[in-house]
Amino acid sequence: MNTSRIAIIDMGTNTFHLLIADVNDNGFVTIHRERVAVRIGKGGISHGLITPDALERALKTLVDFKVLVDEFLVTQVYATATSAIRNAKNGKALADKIEKATGIAIRIISGEEEAQFIYYGVKNALKLGQEPSVIMDIGGGSVEFIIGNQEEIFWKYSFEIGAQRLLDRFHQHDPIERAEIDALEAFLSEQLSPLFEACNTYQPKSLIGSSGTFDTLLEIYKLDTGRETPILDETLPIPAFMAIYDDIISKNKLERLQIEGMLEMRVEMIVVACCLIHVVLAAIPLERLRISSYALKEGVLYSIIHELQEDIRKQ
Repeated sequence: MNTSRIAIIDMGTNTFHLLIADVNDNGFVTIHRERVAVRIGKGGISHGLITPDALERALKTLVDFKVLVDEFLVTQVYATATSAIRNAKNGKALADKIEKATGIAIRIISGEEEAQFIYYGVKNALKLGQEPSVIMDIGGGSVEFIIGNQEEIFWKYSFEIGAQRLLDRFHQHDPIERAEIDALEAFLSEQLSPLFEACNTYQPKSLIGSSGTFDTLLEIYKLDTGRETPILDETLPIPAFMAIYDDIISKNKLERLQIEGMLEMRVEMIVVACCLIHVVLAAIPLERLRISSYALKEGVLYSIIHELQEDIRKQ
């Protein structure tokens, strides 16, 4: 059995992730994980630009990742860039600059590809079963929704309404004002109408939150209740989310930082992210909220594993 050491780099709008793993046709073993709050969308995403400061943060992070890639003797690097870079006028220039500095080629993926990889990651973390579920991944630039079960995707869509965009547009006061929440929720209700129509068709009963904000919400819940649960497949009771939502929207940044389990890298965007989740739960008759710690980067890994399995079958 041949094993390859590969690196997955996920260049998200808020956070850059590095995952180094040993991969074969049976699965993968994680060697190293790292995340950096690069915030490449800050200051420019609403104008279709990556600012010079954000570009420098991105470049420095990729240079640092390249050092780790070399230290761990990685043989292949798969780097993907998502909403902020794919929509920025200077996104391709940033990708070219990174490749010139590090030798790492950046693949700028579409929203549809992003949703596909997220589905791969989630379905390998959770047992989805035959009943349709709606998967939700909140990024800084875009939000992906996928309706599917263990076997297939029925519907998927990438909405360019990520948390950095919502923060820039609606969260002008801290704590957020009721009028801002009302405006945000009205906007989201309109933007998400294709999702609501699809859910009316497929009737999912579970919302599955993919990593990021959902991991933080789950950690807040666990620390508050002293609950111990599995790592990959966990449930956040909907009433518990509602209580956390009420608490978060009532606090300013310093007060939110005092919440046990809150990460500094999430403290600003978690307000609008919670409003987004709140709108979804209010509009769709869902019975449970599950959390997947696997997301896009693990989905890329599993797509590589699938390709290895296909190659072996053809031999």
